[in-house]
Amino acid sequence: MKIPLPITSSRAPFAALAGLAACAAGAACVQPHAPPPAEPPRAAPPAPSAAQAAPPAPRFDKIPRLDFNRIAVELDLPLFWIADRNSSGAVEPDEISGLWHHTAAPAWVASGAFTPEFTSAYAAMSKIKADGHPRAGLDEAEKRRRDAVLAELAAGRPSLLRSDFRGASAEDRAIVGHLLKVAELIEQIHAKQLGSAGMDDKIPPDDPASRALFWRNQGPWCEQPRTRNDPSCSALPGAPPRVTGVYPARLQQDKKFCAALEARRDQQALLSPFTVVVEEGGALKAVPYTEAYKPEMEAVSRELKAAAEAIQSPGEAAFKAYLLAASQAFLDNRWEVADEPWARMNAENSAWYLRVGPDETYWEPCSRKAGFHVSFARINQESLTWQKKLDPVKGDMEAAFAKLAGAPYKARKVAFHLPDFIDVLVNAGDSRSATGGTAGQSLPNWGRVATEGRGRTVAMVNLLADDDSRDALREATASLFCKATMESVSLERPVATLGTVLHEAAHNLGPAQGYKVQGKTDSETFGGPLASMLEELKAQTGALFFTGWLVQQGVLDPALARMSETRDVIWALGQVGQGMYTAGGEPRPYGQLAAIQLGSLLDAGALGFYRGEVAANGTDKGCFSIQTDKLLAAAEALARTVLGIKARGDKAGALRLRDTYVEKEGAWKGLRGVIEERMQRMPLGSVVYAIEM
Repeated sequence: MKIPLPITSSRAPFAALAGLAACAAGAACVQPHAPPPAEPPRAAPPAPSAAQAAPPAPRFDKIPRLDFNRIAVELDLPLFWIADRNSSGAVEPDEISGLWHHTAAPAWVASGAFTPEFTSAYAAMSKIKADGHPRAGLDEAEKRRRDAVLAELAAGRPSLLRSDFRGASAEDRAIVGHLLKVAELIEQIHAKQLGSAGMDDKIPPDDPASRALFWRNQGPWCEQPRTRNDPSCSALPGAPPRVTGVYPARLQQDKKFCAALEARRDQQALLSPFTVVVEEGGALKAVPYTEAYKPEMEAVSRELKAAAEAIQSPGEAAFKAYLLAASQAFLDNRWEVADEPWARMNAENSAWYLRVGPDETYWEPCSRKAGFHVSFARINQESLTWQKKLDPVKGDMEAAFAKLAGAPYKARKVAFHLPDFIDVLVNAGDSRSATGGTAGQSLPNWGRVATEGRGRTVAMVNLLADDDSRDALREATASLFCKATMESVSLERPVATLGTVLHEAAHNLGPAQGYKVQGKTDSETFGGPLASMLEELKAQTGALFFTGWLVQQGVLDPALARMSETRDVIWALGQVGQGMYTAGGEPRPYGQLAAIQLGSLLDAGALGFYRGEVAANGTDKGCFSIQTDKLLAAAEALARTVLGIKARGDKAGALRLRDTYVEKEGAWKGLRGVIEERMQRMPLGSVVYAIEM
């Protein structure tokens, strides 16, 4: 459904404003003629000069840039002000972009001038800036709901990823066009998985902010720390409960339904990753994705095949092979077959990166069903430098992890690819986060490619890399770090990327995909949510450990390593700042692993909190200081604990570790409250996409 844009004036003034904008841009201006006079004048007046004939172009300077982008979201407008490039304080035609959105963006600019659509949008935005959102005629409950929706939206600041294919080859433009259609279809499939498909029809027609929330959050449910537990916060009146679409709704009335499924004799079939659990005649059965989402799956298959057929370049043979294999997987549910050509792609045989299909499980309460997603990107060749640097020591990294893990784990020959760097064009479905995003990913999670260590790892190096995101993160960090520690902070891309590279590499080391203890996988041993948290804790602790370890091996520059370690601590502070649980009570794996990591660093003396010292921002009292000389030993000790738990299948040990730093009352839980309060002052980056075609 398309929401009409709020209009504050008639069409005639829109046309006049468009004409003035064209005059200002240097186009020919035609002024309307007055009716002829009854009698000719006795003397013709002097002809006006060009300057007198053309009124000055309007200045769109009523709304500061950050407010402009915030209000555009609140009005559900696919519009973004990129930058005030000439510091004029006014938005200008070459400074805006239309966005990939649930509705197609109109032409905001034509022939170098703003269109009537933009003028109308700006008038609506200016009214909101001056008067706020209208509330007349609403009852108190609806006012509270709409105000909570605005608070949820305000907790995310739009962060633009813009890609320009206007000068690209016909082949590239065709590929992008087909894969954008794939992204739209994947959004539809994932909405069915989430249980939100069709719910947007119930959004009040005069409530664009709720429609924006529904699009950003992929459903009506609020996700941000300060609003997710607010019973009023929902894109829909009545705040419907979250009921995922991959299990029967009746089962989900019991909060322990995941444990009940895991206890069944047929749990392997019911909890297999590429199926939907349905109930027929009182019995449960698993239905393959290709049956559950057949129309959309067939449509995706056609678009992928069309994208493959558009490729004529011999240099993209590997990409074409994957597109064809993925197209077939959407028809037969044999994702492991498509993994083979996907794993053969790399930074040297294709300019593209694409992963399309069902992969990660964190999105659903049992952490067992694979969520559909698209990650579509261009390969960034900077990754080759890191690959050449780390490839020779992969075996040594595995040996170091095996030693820390201990029996019964034994070092193995590892053959995984070190991360390719990618510049994301668009993420869709499970890859499209409401706020934040996935910095790196190692896939696949199942099958021979995974168990044989032949998977691919990527670092998404352009997410949240804009100046607004860096400025906000620096401000939040300065509220938590002491001055001396703040001086070592670098938020530049190479520093952040190093931690991502090592995190994703660590996923492939030690007890990894396919490792079993007494015949059981980690999901069967620990349960889905706990297993997910432990694997991410292993990887993030591995990143911190290997940073110092690689300095000892002479591979990393010590100065870069110190900055990377500090950046990893900042990451952990940010995750703790978002809390330990979702609104539905499910554990947040990254929040919990960050609490374990920071708590253990405090216990080891590698991190200290000084209550009497003022933070680097000069305002907040009490701040954290990193003791760099103790970091490697502390990271090694935590890695030994976590790897040992995974190696032995020690569920009791995992629960003790989690309870110590996540559940137990005490000083650390109080410090988590400090982190949450200060971090939540900063709106998180909410990635929006512009693909110029």
